[in-house]
Amino acid sequence: MKFTPEHRALEDTVVKFCDKELNPHIPEWEAKGQFPAHEVFKKLGNLGLLGLKYPEEYGGAGLDFSYSMVMAEALGQCNCGGVPMAIGVHTDMATPALARFGSDELRKEWLVPTIAGDVVACLGVSEPGGGSDVAALKTTARREGDDYVINGTKMWITNGLQADWCCLLANTSDGPAHKNKSLIVVPMDAPGITRQKIHKIGMHSSDTAQLFFDNVRVPRRNLIGQEGLGFTFQMLQFQEERLWGAAGSLRSLDRLIDQTIAYTRERKAFGKSILDNQVVHFRLAELRTEVEALRALTYRAVEAYIGGKDVTKLASMAKLKCGRLSREVTDSCLQYWGGMGFTADNPISQAYRDSRLISIGGGADEIMLGIICKLEGTLPGKAA
Repeated sequence: MKFTPEHRALEDTVVKFCDKELNPHIPEWEAKGQFPAHEVFKKLGNLGLLGLKYPEEYGGAGLDFSYSMVMAEALGQCNCGGVPMAIGVHTDMATPALARFGSDELRKEWLVPTIAGDVVACLGVSEPGGGSDVAALKTTARREGDDYVINGTKMWITNGLQADWCCLLANTSDGPAHKNKSLIVVPMDAPGITRQKIHKIGMHSSDTAQLFFDNVRVPRRNLIGQEGLGFTFQMLQFQEERLWGAAGSLRSLDRLIDQTIAYTRERKAFGKSILDNQVVHFRLAELRTEVEALRALTYRAVEAYIGGKDVTKLASMAKLKCGRLSREVTDSCLQYWGGMGFTADNPISQAYRDSRLISIGGGADEIMLGIICKLEGTLPGKAA
């Protein structure tokens, strides 16, 4: 991926936004268990940061996907994982299908205010009975006249408590599991929707909800694209979500290593700094090398995606590596901080808690491995 002056200018804008508008408030938002999404998103919208890859006619910047990845990486400047994740859901997880396949009317009604930061979006795929097994979801949207009537439950929904609309995946027929699903824009103020807060071990500043749909009526014109193609559309959205997650981890992992180097250089034990021990500085060098390897993989996948290639395998590899490396970096760095690393307000311990989600959300590690094996032809009974 080649970085232009425009990429660097965007990076600088996002880093400054994190330092000025986010980081001073992170301790407060973490303690409250929620950040003010409407306020933050409106500021991002005013800067033109919520629709970088979307058409100008809907308020976007009309840029290619590389700019979204630059923003994702730059958001690693934020001192928590929850707020960047919430932003990513809004920009690159709940909106790609609407922007690509939605009707002009639907995009004007929902994509335009989403890009402007006037509304908050969420994605409704996972359910209490399973997250990664998308084909097995139970939520239904049955046709009644000019409406869909929705019943079911969605689980682990980022932005769910504050969202104004949900990109909902539901069964719209009784056909085969991969052909009976549709994506529907659901206004979150529709009668019959209730929300319940979910408490997590990390990502505290990002609100997460369980959503209940009880005979919720939405117009059939809120259908995104063609009925029955929702599973396919969601798999396409997952590609961007997984690349966003990989890119979003890079700067934060580098910052954790930087902070650990600085701390271990100052911390003394047995007459010398912790960093002076070969086992420590060798390990930090190894971790830095791993981050650079992930960066190269992610950039390669993004470049291929921009070029119109199928990046299912590369995106799955990047997502897998990102989740595992985030766990490895935070665990190793926390060890070198000793007792300080085990305190709740330490940046390493917060990253340790926050990053654990990466190997679960957007498709668990095991799902990524299954996709890679399928495309490699190494599953039992499969040939490449």
